[in-house]
Parts: sequence; C-alpha cells; structure tokens
Amino acid sequence: MRSLRKIMLWTFLLFGLIVGIQLYRLYQQPLGPRLDLPTPTPSIQSTLKMFPIGTGTNNVTSTPSEIPQTATSTPQPACGGPAAMNILVVGSDARGDHYLYGLADAIRLVRVDFVNKRLAILEVPRDLWVDIPGISDHYNITQGKMNQAYLYGNKGLGYYHGPGEGPGLLARTLDLNLGAHPDHYLAVNMITFRNIVDAVGGIDVYLPYGISVRSKENPKGFAIPPGQHHIDGETALWIARIRQYNVFTRAENQNIVMCALRKKILSPAIVPAVPELITTFQRYVQTDFSPEQINQLACLASQIHGGDVVFASFPIELFKSVKQYDPQLKATTSILDADKNILRDYIDRFQQGVWPDPNLFIDTTPSPGNVDAEFACED
Repeated sequence: MRSLRKIMLWTFLLFGLIVGIQLYRLYQQPLGPRLDLPTPTPSIQSTLKMFPIGTGTNNVTSTPSEIPQTATSTPQPACGGPAAMNILVVGSDARGDHYLYGLADAIRLVRVDFVNKRLAILEVPRDLWVDIPGISDHYNITQGKMNQAYLYGNKGLGYYHGPGEGPGLLARTLDLNLGAHPDHYLAVNMITFRNIVDAVGGIDVYLPYGISVRSKENPKGFAIPPGQHHIDGETALWIARIRQYNVFTRAENQNIVMCALRKKILSPAIVPAVPELITTFQRYVQTDFSPEQINQLACLASQIHGGDVVFASFPIELFKSVKQYDPQLKATTSILDADKNILRDYIDRFQQGVWPDPNLFIDTTPSPGNVDAEFACED
C-alpha cells in the first residue's frame, strides 16, 4: 500500500511538472508571428559631429564621447524584463475589425528602459519616401511611403511572405532605410483604439490649441476649443487623426491623446481592471508579445511617472515636402524627403537610450509652433 502511494505521489508530481512546463511555454509563446529581423551589424562610429543633434528648444549638441559609460554595479531590470526593449507601434487606419488591409496611420518607435524605468517614444513620419524590400516580384514595387510598407506586408494583398506580416515588412523597411531594429511590435486598428478609450470611461485631455474636425464621414464637422475636455473614443480618434496645421501637428495630437490614455489606465479606479482589459483586447490587436512580456510591461507601467514618459520628434527642418510619382497609385503624391544618414544618427542614439537626453528639462505643454521639441507626460 505504501509503495502504491509513493507511485501515485510521484506520478502526480511528474504530471504536475509536465503541465507546468507546458503552461510556462504557453506563457512565453508570442501571440502573433515574430519579426525575426536579421541580427543588426555593429553600428559604425557615430557621425554626430557632422550632424549635431539639437533637442528642440533645449538646443543641446551631443558628441560620441558624451555617451554615459556603464557603471561598475549595474542595476537590475525591473519586473523581470530585459534591460531594454525596442517596440514598433502602429496605428492602422483599417476601418474593419481586422488587420488584412490598412495603412500605418501612426508609426512610433518605443524604447522601454526596464533598468531606469523610462519610456521614450519617437514618431516616424509616415509620408517619408523609402525603399521597401522583399516585394519587388509584385508589380515591381521597390519604393513607396513608409506607411505603405505596412499595407503591402499584411495578408490582404498577398504581396509579402516573410516573417511578421505587415509589422514585419514595416520593421524591415525601417531597418533598411533608418537602421531601426525593433524587438517586438504592436498594431491597433481604429475600432479597437476607440473601444479601448470607451472601455476605460473616456479620457481627460488638455488641448493647448483649438481643433477643428471635418471629414468625408462627418462633412459638417465640429470644433473643440482650447482647454480641458473629457472625451470619448470617437472624439479621441478624431483628435489623433486630424491634420490641422501640418503633418507634424497630427503626431503631436496623438502624443496628447496617448498621455491622457496612459494617465487614465494607471488611475486608481482603473488599475484593478487592467488585467481584464488586457485579456479582453489582446485578441483584437496585432502583436508578437507573449503573455509574459505583456505582464512585464504592465508591471513597469505602474512604476513609471509621467515625467519619465518622453515623446520625441525629428526636428521639422530636416524634412521638405516634395511631389513624387507613385506608380502604384498612378498619380503624383506629396511625400517627405530627408537625409536618411541624419535620421539614422537620431535613431541610433534613440536605441542606445541617450536621446532624448533624460537629464534635460522636457516641456509638458506642446504647441503648434514647437512641434520638434521633446515633451513628457504630466502625472
């Protein structure tokens, strides 16, 4: 009898161990196809002395020698995460509840610093004209706007058969043209974004300038005056998508909305519901995060203060608007042109975590005339 009990006990423990291993593997399994980008080549000595980086109104220039040296005793990353994680975040303009089609309406590179508990978010202009790899056998497509790479990569058109679908081709386009090398991706379509804002009860935004909204869907439009407002998901979507002053102020509006959404999600009333919100919406987003990584990010988010969430933009003077014939559209379209070597310098610094400089004062009140300055979320 005692031997039988031992056998049953060991059988139970072995079964539990096997189940535990399988559950842990599922916990680490990505929710979508991986990016699988090629290993980046070691970056060449920075050319920053040739292309000085000014940080908006701070007007600070860095040199390679100013990169902080690694301390003798390195702090451990928080929440069980890596030291740093680079994420490609996409706002898709797909109007359906899918990710088959849709352009990348918003493109952000996000650097999550688990050691210093900081978040840096860099806007990448969607209208930048770039080389698009891997799909030349479809209608000889080799170039286009940055936002088109996401459309060409998703399943709807069937142009791209590499890893990561739309985010995968967009990541490869960013890597080829600008040297950006994201580790993971997250894409959200318009319906899901609107529903997330509504699920948390709307958000409170402070608009430093008035916004007028008019579109084909809403020809009469409506206006939002400057000041404090409580808005629902539909209004948040309009604010994030409107191009009122120029293409760069739209990115600024998106940053204002994202700061407000972050503040609402981390408010005392919402925090207990965050795990349920994540579970509810994770199947409506396009991502290669694993449940383990989602928990790491949620854990870190609760420990980051508003001033440690910094939004950055390339200086507006680096870009010029020109006309370009797009053979896919069979029409001339407006694009942004820039020296990509300069943009590579910025992105290299961004991925190293030394730009935007965390030690500088960051403004918290963006305005249409100051679109190239970095600013941080308010607490």
